[in-house]
Amino acid sequence: MGIYGERILPRIINAACGLKAVEPLRRRVCAGLEGDVVEIGFGSGLNVPFYPAAVTRVAAVEPADLGWKLADRRLRATSVPVARSGLDGQSLPFEDGSYDAALSTWTLCTVPDAVVALRELRRVLKPGGTLHFLEHGLAPDERVRRWQHRLDPMEKRLFGGCHLTRPIVELLRTAGFTITELDVFYEKGAPKPMGADSLGTALSP
Repeated sequence: MGIYGERILPRIINAACGLKAVEPLRRRVCAGLEGDVVEIGFGSGLNVPFYPAAVTRVAAVEPADLGWKLADRRLRATSVPVARSGLDGQSLPFEDGSYDAALSTWTLCTVPDAVVALRELRRVLKPGGTLHFLEHGLAPDERVRRWQHRLDPMEKRLFGGCHLTRPIVELLRTAGFTITELDVFYEKGAPKPMGADSLGTALSP
């Protein structure tokens, strides 16, 4: 990943994704999580304060060592057991049907193959398990999409391969999930090309 990816980018993401304005969205996406949960793209643990009491443990999948270190304060403040349990969302080190729920926030934009990562989540979820997702991606408006395609090369260079143009709903369905709740919107205060979000839950068959 190089010095930028290993030592600088995790700090930028921790600051940019840790804004107070985003906390209501994290609270919404974490609502209803229960049992054993796998979270891909754990980052610096920005979702940790919003885990419901019904969560019994969390397996955190995060490749960046610095991200895990930045999570320390949040991990010490929670009563939910959290263990770093993998480095790659595309290859999860868990048995089939191991988890009750999964969580992904602003992660599918960055993994090299989002469908592979989603199929891995399906594999490790129990039948009827739920994926809670909050992702930015391809905007619903054509005018905004044109800007996303223009900005995508710069976005990928600056933010570790992050794409603005991934069709989140299509990716979920391609991976075999059934979407049960969905809200598509633009984040308040964010430029529309960067703030086109999809928030919801999807069911594993």
